[in-house]
Amino acid sequence: MYKYLLESVDGIQWFGIGTLLLFFATFCVAIIRTILTKKKQSDYMASLPLDNSEHAPNL
Repeated sequence: MYKYLLESVDGIQWFGIGTLLLFFATFCVAIIRTILTKKKQSDYMASLPLDNSEHAPNL
């Protein structure tokens, strides 16, 4: 039933391509952000679950 419903929509193939491009762009942004993150900031974020202080240091 759904197969015939989706086949009747013109341009439905672009939804799959758009979704794939959106996933790829999000993945690339995550990789670039990970590479460009400073060591000091990543060490600070790694220690957050163990830190009981009320204020954050200036990064």
